[in-house]
Amino acid sequence: MRFCPNDKSLLIPVRKGNVTVLRCPKCGYEEEVSQDVKNRYQSKTAVESRNSVIVVADTTPNLPKVKTRGCPKCGHDEAYVWVQQTRAADEPPTRFYRCTKCGYTWREYE
Repeated sequence: MRFCPNDKSLLIPVRKGNVTVLRCPKCGYEEEVSQDVKNRYQSKTAVESRNSVIVVADTTPNLPKVKTRGCPKCGHDEAYVWVQQTRAADEPPTRFYRCTKCGYTWREYE
């Protein structure tokens, strides 16, 4: 990954004629692609056809783990946690948990 020196945005690979450049989506800064990045970028597109879309899915959640009173479904005591405002702004947020063992999701209100 490369970042724009001007505004620190992620540079995105873009085809410009018959070459590939890294371009900042905000300010338009362009940088020539190094050979290492070019090999990785071309190896992905060479395997797939020109009209297909490459989807990268990561199954591991990027959430903190906490010890809980236990999953209501399997009883496991470790879960991923996140907080979300589901009601009015003057109400407390809702805390969601997802069991690290079985994947069951439940919520707690404060």
